[in-house]
Amino acid sequence: MTTLVSYAYPSSGQEDVDVEPLVKKGREFDTLDVISPASQDYNIYMLEILPPKYKMYVETCMDKMEPIGKCGLYVIKEILTNESVSRECCLKVVRAGKQCFIETNKLMFQFYQLKRFASQVSFKINEVWNRCSAEVII
Repeated sequence: MTTLVSYAYPSSGQEDVDVEPLVKKGREFDTLDVISPASQDYNIYMLEILPPKYKMYVETCMDKMEPIGKCGLYVIKEILTNESVSRECCLKVVRAGKQCFIETNKLMFQFYQLKRFASQVSFKINEVWNRCSAEVII
């Protein structure tokens, strides 16, 4: 959970979303996981103040997506850089269910390293879900 971060709930009326990636592939994306003592303190505090039921729900969601391994990172990468995740990763997230996918990513974008994108990713999260669910037949 230490690499998780927040976004706002998707707006049903959101259209004209910029297709430019929020982060460039390569070095710019790779530096997102750098943790300073201050950012680590922020992340720990953010996790501590979450309601216990919510934390348990998200942990259960993450368990449903196991063994997700690097797929979670690849999903974040698709959200931020428009680089599509593999069919195998899509299968793992679709098996967990849409609500689990949404809530897990919502939490991911509350972490310090990704919170600056929180207001911009709700549409992309739904877009990734829609693409994966259309691509994968359970």
